[in-house]
Amino acid sequence: MSTVLYEQAGKIVTITINRPDAMNAIDPETQDALVGAWMRFREDDGAWVAVLTGAGEKSFCAGADLKKMIPASFGKGARRRDHESYGLGGITRGLEIWKPMIAAINGHCLAGGMEQALACDIRIAAPHATFGLPEVRWGIFPGAGGTQRLPRAVPLAKAMEIILMAKTLTAEEALAAGLINAVVPAAELMPTARRWAESICEKGPLAVRAAKEAILRGLTMPLADGLRLEAFLSGTLRGTEDAVEGPRAFAEKRKPNFQAR
Repeated sequence: MSTVLYEQAGKIVTITINRPDAMNAIDPETQDALVGAWMRFREDDGAWVAVLTGAGEKSFCAGADLKKMIPASFGKGARRRDHESYGLGGITRGLEIWKPMIAAINGHCLAGGMEQALACDIRIAAPHATFGLPEVRWGIFPGAGGTQRLPRAVPLAKAMEIILMAKTLTAEEALAAGLINAVVPAAELMPTARRWAESICEKGPLAVRAAKEAILRGLTMPLADGLRLEAFLSGTLRGTEDAVEGPRAFAEKRKPNFQAR
C-alpha cells in the first residue's frame, strides 16, 4: 500500500499522507513519496492547485516518525539528501512551488505536520484538529520551517508562546490566532477544500502564481525592493495570452477561458 496517494480531478490534485495507523507520521518511504508527489505537481502544466491532507479521521500528520527517521537521517548509511534538500514532507525547505497549495487538516497537526501545513498557502481545519510545535519538550526544536513560518503566520508573541511553551491549540484557538483560514464540520472538510481550490482555478492561473510569488518573496525584502519585484512580475504577465483573455472576457461579459499561457 502506498504511503502517499496522488489523485487528480481536473486541475486539482489531492495529496494524501496515507499512514493512518501511525498518525500519518513521516517515515523515509513517505518522505521520498512526498518529495516525488510535490515535484510531480510542480512540473505538471495541467495541475493548478493542490490539496494536502491525511488519511483517516484522527491525524493530518504528527510529524516525523522518529523511530524510523532518526536512523535513516543520522545512522550508518543514512540517506539525507532529500530530507536536507526539501525539508520534511518535501515542501518545508528548498522546493519553490508558486502554484497554490491548500492544507485540509483533518486531525492532529503537530511538529512536522504543522510545518507542512505552514508551508501551504491556505489552511482549513475540522473542529477536532489540534495544532502545535512541541519539539522543545524533547530537547529539540522545530527545524523544518516552524521557527521561520509561524512568526510570519501569527503575531510574534503568539508564535513565541506556541514554540517556547510547546503549547497545543484547538482549531478554534488556531482560527482566532490567524493560523488557519476556516473551521468547518469534519464531513465538509474535503468538499470545502475542493470548492476553494475550484474557486482559485477560475482565476487567471499565471496571475495567481505571480501574486503568490510576489507575496512570499516580498516578505523577505524591504518595501522598495518588494515594490520593484511586484512591478517586474506584473509586467511579465502583460505579454501572456491569459492577460489578453481576461480583459476581453470582462468586456464581453462572459467567463474567461484561461489556458495558463
